[in-house]
Amino acid sequence: MKKILIVVPDLSIVGGRERVVANLSNELVKNYKIYITSIFNANKNIVFNYSKNIELIKLSDIKEITLSNVKNPFFKILRELARPLVRFANRIIIKIMSRRFIKLAKKIEPDIIIDNSDSFINGKFAVKNSAVIKLIHGKFDIYKNFNLDGLQNFVLLSSQELDKFKTKYPNSNFYIIPNFIPNISNLNTNYSQKLVVSVGRLSKEKGFIRLIDIWKLIQDNKEFKDWKLHIVGDGDLKEQIKTKIDNLNLSNSIILKPFTKDVESEYLSASIYAMASHFEGLPMVLIEAGTYALPTIAFDIATGPSDIIEDEKSGFLITDNNLNEYANKLKILMQDENLRAKMGEKSKEIVKNKFSKEVVMKQWENLFKRLKSDK
Repeated sequence: MKKILIVVPDLSIVGGRERVVANLSNELVKNYKIYITSIFNANKNIVFNYSKNIELIKLSDIKEITLSNVKNPFFKILRELARPLVRFANRIIIKIMSRRFIKLAKKIEPDIIIDNSDSFINGKFAVKNSAVIKLIHGKFDIYKNFNLDGLQNFVLLSSQELDKFKTKYPNSNFYIIPNFIPNISNLNTNYSQKLVVSVGRLSKEKGFIRLIDIWKLIQDNKEFKDWKLHIVGDGDLKEQIKTKIDNLNLSNSIILKPFTKDVESEYLSASIYAMASHFEGLPMVLIEAGTYALPTIAFDIATGPSDIIEDEKSGFLITDNNLNEYANKLKILMQDENLRAKMGEKSKEIVKNKFSKEVVMKQWENLFKRLKSDK
């Protein structure tokens, strides 16, 4: 049986990347021997469910050193002074992890290595008879300063920034394979529900701060007083988000809910899905929302939403950071139950045609066959 070694930054955190790894590996294990190695380990428990036939390997019991956001000007200065030391410490940690990983890879001798980190594996890394695939989860700007020269195979989730990657790495091969949804539900949401939902890690890039500002614009109109917004997730900005909700007197209409494995009930409790991210790779939350026939709305950021949302057919794509436009289009959806149903049906159709497990796994199998023939 062919062996695949999958690299992920941290199996113990909640994130779209980690969810994608779980979904992909649970399908691959049906035909391959799968090993997953976690570079860091910030928490004790592994969040997502993995097949018992998958071997999970931790390279360490530590977490990457990060600098917390602070408001106090004095502590901001201290944070900037500490930044070079933190970078140096992380480089030392990564070097140690790299040595451990190379030792592990030589022991396993995988046929294929799939790296889900940003820069842990670069072109200087090589294991005899192993094809290396760099799976890109974010926008080009995240990767442009990394030295990935020498890597032969990149998998992008979207074609939108393909030209940028090709320009930077002209000698590499690029393949477009989106993320898939493991199961497309037979259930559709109830469009009479006056509830908007947004799911994700409570971090800066997910844009929950500006989603709250958008909701304030909506709640200033008495017509929408009966509507609620549920924000589902955990993360570093939880207290900041809660404070902003309280300061804008929105605590009666915005409900903060913790991360849950029963995310299906959250989607089915709503009639609209709203995403306000500043950047994404391919946002799984939009695909998941589509499986329950939810109409979706998002900013038209560099990658992600426009691959999933057909503007004015399955939802709305909004000019980035135009909060008024976002609020107005969200109001249109909130006012029209029939429009929610029509767009929701189209949203589910897109998911079935582009992001089903059957469609996407065929693309992975074709890539593996190509890599095997290139050896």
